[in-house]
Amino acid sequence: MNDLNDPPRWNIEPPDHRGRGAAAGDGNQWNYALLVPILGLAAFRWIWERDSQKELQKVKSQYEKEVTTMKSELEARYRETFTEQRRSLVQLEVQLEKEKQRVEGFKNAMLTQNQRLMQERKLLQEEQKLVAEEKQRVVKSGAAGAALRDALKQEDTWVQRAHATLKELEAQLVERQSAFCSPIQSRHQREEMERNMLLKVVREPIAREVDLESDLKDIFRRDKYCADYLNMDKRKNGSLMWVYLKYWQLQVTVQKHKRAEEALLTGTSHTK
Repeated sequence: MNDLNDPPRWNIEPPDHRGRGAAAGDGNQWNYALLVPILGLAAFRWIWERDSQKELQKVKSQYEKEVTTMKSELEARYRETFTEQRRSLVQLEVQLEKEKQRVEGFKNAMLTQNQRLMQERKLLQEEQKLVAEEKQRVVKSGAAGAALRDALKQEDTWVQRAHATLKELEAQLVERQSAFCSPIQSRHQREEMERNMLLKVVREPIAREVDLESDLKDIFRRDKYCADYLNMDKRKNGSLMWVYLKYWQLQVTVQKHKRAEEALLTGTSHTK
């Protein structure tokens, strides 16, 4: 059996070469020698844990402080952004309402203007109708009607001369457009024809009242229509020139009545 007062000697004690009695004092020295480093290690560990805990607490406090500060800044920015966006939205709503009212005002103004124009147009049409009826009544009755018929008859000579001028001008325009569409005739020949036409109409009395010169220049500049290249009919060429020819015929009729009315009012007759 083991003796508790004589425990076994483990590897803590050095080998016993002097007997058990002498080795007892040396074993206690070894035990105390190992106790000091263990206590030092324990103290170091306690100190290290304490410092680590303090540092951890310090880092944790700093982190919580930074998080709180960042949270406060973000909340402040959010409130500022929200306030700014709300202010901008209110301003946009105010501007939108102003523009809406402005558009409504324009629409009302346009509607009023259109109604007024329609009324004025209606009144003008009624006045024109009354004037035309009065003119017809005057023409058909009394000495004024006879005088107007005589004045119109006196303008027949001018009308015949105007129609002859337009007929000659029509033939010249047909030839000019044919030259424009022809791959054979040169540009110089066509321009020579145009110059001769302008010189001729300037000398005609009808040119002053129908404004042939500017209309011819417009035809020379803009009428570029040509029929099919196999076309043999010169009168199929041109487009704008035919519109102007019809317009000139109508202008002759209008000028005939204007000249007659002017002769009645002034007491003179146009013989040229």
